[in-house]
Amino acid sequence: MNTVTVRASRQYDILIGKGLLPRLGTLAGKLGKARKVCVVSETTVFPLYGQVVTDSLAAAGFCVVSYVFPAGEERKNAQTYLQLLNFLAENRLTRSDLIVALGGGVTGDLAGFAAATYLRGIRFIQVPTTLLAAVDSSVGGKNAIDLPSGKNLAGAFCQPSMVLCDIDTLNTLPAEVFRDGCAEVIKYGILYDPVLFSHLEQKGLCFDREYVITRCVELKRDVVMEDEFDTGARMKLNLGHTIGHGVEAKSNFTLSHGKSVSIGIAIVSRACRCVDTPRILAILQQFGLPISTEESAEDILFYALSDKKRSADQVSLILPNAIGDCSIVPTPIDQLESFIQAGL
Repeated sequence: MNTVTVRASRQYDILIGKGLLPRLGTLAGKLGKARKVCVVSETTVFPLYGQVVTDSLAAAGFCVVSYVFPAGEERKNAQTYLQLLNFLAENRLTRSDLIVALGGGVTGDLAGFAAATYLRGIRFIQVPTTLLAAVDSSVGGKNAIDLPSGKNLAGAFCQPSMVLCDIDTLNTLPAEVFRDGCAEVIKYGILYDPVLFSHLEQKGLCFDREYVITRCVELKRDVVMEDEFDTGARMKLNLGHTIGHGVEAKSNFTLSHGKSVSIGIAIVSRACRCVDTPRILAILQQFGLPISTEESAEDILFYALSDKKRSADQVSLILPNAIGDCSIVPTPIDQLESFIQAGL
């Protein structure tokens, strides 16, 4: 097992290894005096791992309740969020109790936002069960729900009390969902680490999971500790996301987040004429990820402009100069459509 410690507004450990789920109760018991735990999960994940998680928590002496919502990005909305808050209140969770987010990024975002706002904040544990959540959304304390106008527009910064990443859970992921997470893994290599990028090139989908997840988490840990509230260096983690979110929203979220980010990375790499664009496009295709879209630059722009990273009349784009070297480039809105067109 590897341990990565984040020292932010709340210090916490990220535990990465095999066979960790049965230890959740014991580990949660070390966090304080919580008596009740609400496990938040969805209808795909809970049948797979709900029993082992609730059994572990119960064996450690917790009173356990479970809130299970229908799977899907479209459920990460205000209605589900309010239903969860009401569930927490009806089950009389107190400020000393805990929420456990068991699932992928949708679950982690929803549960984290509820934890940030219920009773003005209670502690929560992230238990990511997808590659994407393990390397990205479960780490760093950004939690949000979607609004009709755009993705992740209502949310809060709230660091978890622990992240427990049992890599055995990745064995039950459909191939397409695993590839989605690979888009975020590749992103870290492009941004910061040529060695990680080369490992992915050489190993493909058979990469060393514990090494790669740990390395990605270390890289994100460093960024979060430097810029917890996303006002400077942390913006780099949005490589491919602003345009990718535009593609994702235009599809009415029928195109997955990972595939959308992959398209976004490909577009910005081509548009800025990155010296390593051939390698970037090749590795995305090697991992079965798309590098193009039939959507027009005009349509992508329309949806990209609802992105939360927009500031007044410009958007900060993250542009790769080379593998391991990317820049934050403020881009005027009136130049964005032509930029997107250049990358299509």
